[in-house]
Amino acid sequence: MMRIYLILMIPFLLSCKKDSSIKFTNPQLNNDMPVELDPSYELKYIALGDSYTIGQSVATSERYPNILAQKLKDDSISLDTTIIIAKTGWRTDNLQSAIESINLLDTFELVSLLIGVNNQYQGKPISQYESEFRELLEIAINLAGGIESNVFVLSIPDYGYTPFGENDQMVISEEIDAYNKINERITKDYGISWFDITPISRNGLSKPELVASDGLHPSGEMYSQWVDLIYNNVKSKLE
Repeated sequence: MMRIYLILMIPFLLSCKKDSSIKFTNPQLNNDMPVELDPSYELKYIALGDSYTIGQSVATSERYPNILAQKLKDDSISLDTTIIIAKTGWRTDNLQSAIESINLLDTFELVSLLIGVNNQYQGKPISQYESEFRELLEIAINLAGGIESNVFVLSIPDYGYTPFGENDQMVISEEIDAYNKINERITKDYGISWFDITPISRNGLSKPELVASDGLHPSGEMYSQWVDLIYNNVKSKLE
């Protein structure tokens, strides 16, 4: 089976027809790519987020959604399509606007959400994050066909433990903790799986191999550790 990755790197238009065909338009490249979702496959995965989901500065195969999909395939659990809706720099409102511009008729057996670092980095009100994160979580549940158990959330990594952020580590860590308390509380209020990958990210300075070459984002090795942490729980959702 061929896995198709739709990586939304710029403003986009994504529409879904009744025959389950998705048309993806990349305005910058002026390139239309029709994609057929094979209805004979039952399992589909959509990952929502920002640079941590798109895997900024790592190879496609090293992005955490791709590592997860490959590991599931190795355990004979194949996902028909992994769709990643994410872009470096996106805040909660950017992600929400992107999703709302999509007319997806399909539902997904697995939906992940990781968002918020750019709200913190850009100094947006934390109250805005709380409201928009809740709305995004409800969107994720809708994409999962209303099945909360098919959704999972990752905590926000701490970029204070990277060469980029180490000079402001104390402030960054304190603010990231505040954001994560919000997304943890809301996620658990809905009875959805929440995974704390932040402690892994805090090994970034003591273990440089966990940071990508840009000195800011996770490396493929760190993403692999995230997947190791969440894997058994996520796998159980699909069995």
